[in-house]
Order: sequence, then C-alpha cells, then structure tokens
Amino acid sequence: MSEVGLKVKLLRYTPEPEKVIAMAAKLCYSAADIDELAQGIEQKDQANFLQRLMDMGHLSPVEHVSFTFGVEGVSRSLLTQITRHRIASFSVKSQRYVSQQSHGTETFNYIVPPRIKELGDEYVDKFQKQMRQIQVWYDEWIEALGNQGEKSNEDARFVLPNAAETKFVVTMNARELLHFFSLRCCNRAQWEIRNLAIEMLRQVKEIAPNLFKNAGPGCVRGKCPEGNMTCGKTKEVRETFMTL
Repeated sequence: MSEVGLKVKLLRYTPEPEKVIAMAAKLCYSAADIDELAQGIEQKDQANFLQRLMDMGHLSPVEHVSFTFGVEGVSRSLLTQITRHRIASFSVKSQRYVSQQSHGTETFNYIVPPRIKELGDEYVDKFQKQMRQIQVWYDEWIEALGNQGEKSNEDARFVLPNAAETKFVVTMNARELLHFFSLRCCNRAQWEIRNLAIEMLRQVKEIAPNLFKNAGPGCVRGKCPEGNMTCGKTKEVRETFMTL
C-alpha cells in the first residue's frame, strides 16, 4: 500500500436511458397509452426531442434514469466534497471496520496532490515520509487501544489524514449528474473532484450521448456563471467538453 490514483468504473445504469426519458416526457403531452408511446419511441431517433426537452428546462423526466459508479484512489477530502451533493446514494469503505494497520514497511494508501509533485522529488519524498510517520502513530494507537478490531480502529483513525485513500459506490439520477457536472467540471472546482467528474462524464456520454451532449461546466452552454471569478478560458473549456 502506498500512493494510489483515481479509478472510476460505471457499474450499472438504467437500460436504454434516453428512451426511458423520452417516454416519460412524451407521456406528459400525449393522450396515447404506454404501449403506443413505447412503439413510437422505438421507431424514431429521440435526439431532437431530448434536445428540445433540455432547452425547455423540463428536467423531471431526466430523473427516471440513474447511473452507479465505483470509485477508488480518491482522498477522504474528496469524500467530504462529493457527499455535499444530497440527491445521491453512497456506500463508503469504513475506516472503523477496515483496519489501516501496517504490515512491515507498508503504509495506508494515500493521494499525493499534483502541486506537491510539481515541487519536485524532494518534496514528494517529504510528503511520503509524513505519511509513514502517520502510519507509525496510527499503529501505536491501535496497540495502545488494545488491538481490538473495530473498537480500536474507530479511535485510532482520528490521526489519519485527508490524504488517506477511500473507496465508494455512488448512484445519482441523471438530473443530479448534470448538476454535479456543471459545478465540479468547472476549472474553479478543486482538482481532485474535477478529475473525478470529468471521468464520470466521459463514461456516461458513451451510454447516453444525446442526454449529456451539452453537459459540463456552465460555460459550455452559455455565459460563464462564475462572474468576476471566471477562469477566463471559456473557449478552451467548451472545446474540451464538446470533444470529450
């Protein structure tokens, strides 16, 4: 165990998500029954209809589809940020039930911030030594607390840093994902959750390209919503997300 990096996998999603959304939306405006709607949707490309739906801001039908991701190689700092998105379900690796106790020279898994890496090997080494020292402290507390599994883990974990790796499964409906992408794909978002959001967007675009065609930070769809705090790179950002 040592330094680790981001890993994201789309585990499950609502089958034929764009058809499900189209059916739900057309039901609002049609006297046809479910079978008739389903037949009509099977016979037509729904790309234009979905675009009109998004342009109208009629997003409640988008909530009928969901996507579930497995995420590894991220920090407890990221976990704090992503759980602020309330319309989501999380299952998180527990530091209480899963011990971080070392074996030999190993340490708990951790994330090294890019800006520390940019400082050079000397600073990376310093960061890694700090992680090893924290591991020593953690192991000492495990022993002092009687090495009794979860009873010891739950208090020893208080010395673990935000850099410690966590793993989780998260499910969001498509409407919440669009909101998540608008905030977390932005250049002003913190680097780690931005990397996660961009990778999640890349994967859902493969499944529902029409639904997520204009997904990404707010400037992809119009004026930058950050006002005076804009990164000033709207053109480059749009090009990046349109070709993602």
